[in-house]
Amino acid sequence: MTHSVLIIGGGGREHALACKLQQSPNVERIFILPGNAGTGMIGENVEIGIKNHAKIVEFVKENNIDLVVVGPDDPLADSMVDDLEAAGISIFGPTKAAAEIEWSKVFAKEFMQAEGIPTAEFQVFSDQKEANEYVKRQNFPVVIKASGLARGKGVIIAKNLLEAEKAIQDLMEHKIFGEAGKEIVIEEFLRGDEISIHVFCDGKNIAMFPSAQDHKQIFDNDEGPNTGGMGTITPVPWVNKTLMDQIKRTIVLPTIRGLEKRGRKFVGVLYPGLMITNHGPKVIEFNARFGDPEAQSYMRVLKTDLFEILSACVEARLDQIKIEWTYESACCVVLASGGYPGEYKKGISIDGLETTSSDAIIFHAGTKMQDGAIVTNGGRVLGVTATGKDLSSALGKAYARIKMIRFGGMQYRRDIGAKSSGK
Repeated sequence: MTHSVLIIGGGGREHALACKLQQSPNVERIFILPGNAGTGMIGENVEIGIKNHAKIVEFVKENNIDLVVVGPDDPLADSMVDDLEAAGISIFGPTKAAAEIEWSKVFAKEFMQAEGIPTAEFQVFSDQKEANEYVKRQNFPVVIKASGLARGKGVIIAKNLLEAEKAIQDLMEHKIFGEAGKEIVIEEFLRGDEISIHVFCDGKNIAMFPSAQDHKQIFDNDEGPNTGGMGTITPVPWVNKTLMDQIKRTIVLPTIRGLEKRGRKFVGVLYPGLMITNHGPKVIEFNARFGDPEAQSYMRVLKTDLFEILSACVEARLDQIKIEWTYESACCVVLASGGYPGEYKKGISIDGLETTSSDAIIFHAGTKMQDGAIVTNGGRVLGVTATGKDLSSALGKAYARIKMIRFGGMQYRRDIGAKSSGK
């Protein structure tokens, strides 16, 4: 029996998920809402407002869609899973209450404190004057975060008091991230190496992915402002089984059990971003869905049928299937618009996409079709992914493919995976 799937989202993550689902013998039709130029080549893009849950329910039922998969964070915070489940629709992703671990950093920090999950020391502020008084007494650098969702950009590392006061003013007074900054978290700066952990969850059972590493800042050597991610590698060469077991025992399982204890059963992908410090792994932040661009690397090395995994999570039988990954390394290098993560132009023609390669696969993010051509339509435009017998081989293939692609203002990091490949 073959099935129809609707993927919510329009970035590189959703293109990667669509490509992986297309490989499943269980999947016949794929819809993507809203999708992009890349997803439109393998499925049907759907033009319905992502907040119009009633219309989405209607579309799902009219098209006999068997499974809905939520990609981004905003729909989770906007109760999409709750609303579709209430309409009797099978949907992969956590409820609004379970996803609060991502959409409220204040909730996440207080949850971790209550459950004894290792994280940075912190204070919460809703008053700008109190926040300013607090940072005057801190050692620098400090980390200042908008509590709400800010597309991966609401984290500021302040190196001195002047930068801290500006960050507080930008978030709380100037509202550069809107209502996400009406409440902020100020926390200690953790030193160490950052990694991404992903875990499939069915509410009780879990299955961990290989380790991954994101590169958040826009420029080489981790300089410049934070972005939604400029590239990823998997697995991280220096992360061993002992460390993964420790992460599972001290972070993942206490999180799933703590949420269940609070009546917030978590179904979907839990994604804690971690700092590996001299005192062990500590949580920087939680995400309640596949990372982007992590998903783009992960989908290159996942062997097991993705539809089977997602269905098992939704049907609370994850413990009944075995999830397998290849032994290869994978990477994703993001090509972004000039000016990103600030202001950037759209509608710029992209050249060099015609060449195909089994070694390097390009996932579309901020693209659209315009007058028969593919043009830019977002900050992160493309994700160039590759696999290889080791990290160096995968990165070599990805960067070789990038040399064939051109669009005005194109920027990308040239040091993805460099720190980890040399450790």
